[in-house]
Amino acid sequence: MSDIPLGVLDLVPISSGSTAADALRNSIDLARLTERFGYARYWFAEHHLNPGVAGTSPAVVLALTASATSTIRLGSGAVQLGHRTALSTVEEFGLLDALHPGRFDLGLGRSGGRPPGEKAPGPTATPVVDGRAPNGLLIPPRFSFAHLLGSPRVALQRKLLLLPGAESQDYAEQIDDLLALLAGTYRSPEGVEAHVVPGEGADVQVWILGSSGGESAQVAGARGLRFAANYHVSPATVLEAVDAYRAYFEPADDVDKPYVSVSADVVVAEDDETARELASGHGPWVRSIRTAEGAIEFPTPQQARAHTWTEEDRALVQDRLDTQFVGSPARVADRLQQLQEATGADELLITTITHDHADRVRSYELLAEEWKRR
Repeated sequence: MSDIPLGVLDLVPISSGSTAADALRNSIDLARLTERFGYARYWFAEHHLNPGVAGTSPAVVLALTASATSTIRLGSGAVQLGHRTALSTVEEFGLLDALHPGRFDLGLGRSGGRPPGEKAPGPTATPVVDGRAPNGLLIPPRFSFAHLLGSPRVALQRKLLLLPGAESQDYAEQIDDLLALLAGTYRSPEGVEAHVVPGEGADVQVWILGSSGGESAQVAGARGLRFAANYHVSPATVLEAVDAYRAYFEPADDVDKPYVSVSADVVVAEDDETARELASGHGPWVRSIRTAEGAIEFPTPQQARAHTWTEEDRALVQDRLDTQFVGSPARVADRLQQLQEATGADELLITTITHDHADRVRSYELLAEEWKRR
């Protein structure tokens, strides 16, 4: 499977007992080391109001990381356009590209303060029978995020991210504006040109990230962009997402056929038992996100074992626990291969969180060594 590149998706997690500064230093160190291990990309996510996540601004962390690395591609996974403008995004990545040309992936997401509303899901061609794809990949029942829509915390995030009275731009229109600004072809309805310096002509790869077959997948396909589907966020809808993207795909100048990356939650250790111990904090951490409390500091295995679970708690996280790939290098590589075959992914994006930085580094190292042998 060494012909399928592996990338890294990093939330810049803060472990219990540590600080945001520790998390940032660890992430920059991990980027430097995964470059040595042979990973193709290193992406930073964007999250807000989370006590256990320091990745609030991909562009800032990318600027810090670019100076510590030299060959690995760096990117956002994703800049959340719900509270940003096309211009500000192009300007930020234009600045990055000016100093480190040709190294950046501009990954775009549609959430982050955007009000609810999805276009109808696109066509799904891949059958799912008894919760399994044809090759046996687990596709769990769909998780409903409806309980989050009325959350006071979600409302507060939207209030703090948007200027008073501001409304998010239509997503497809915003993507078109961004692409036009990058290409230097932007014209206002009145015919006024806008040229972004630096930014216009920046040598960046534009990606769309999506968790379903709705608007994100459809916009990515219709504009001939690369697409990253989130098995680690919404495993129930990953096949729907990639199928819709491919169904809507129209060739573009630099992407002449569909190009897909798929993410997965992964923890690797020398043996299955050790890996399960290192991954034990995943459940309480996911629970904190799905209750809208905000991601907690990632717990130690001992802290995770002390968590008291209710039936409601387990229902919140079961799909994520069942679809996390945990174990020895061979076991995890087998499951990643299954994910790649089921989705037809051109790349895989690995997100690994453990309490101790050394264990996280070792997980990525063991996986890279196993992947190269296949």
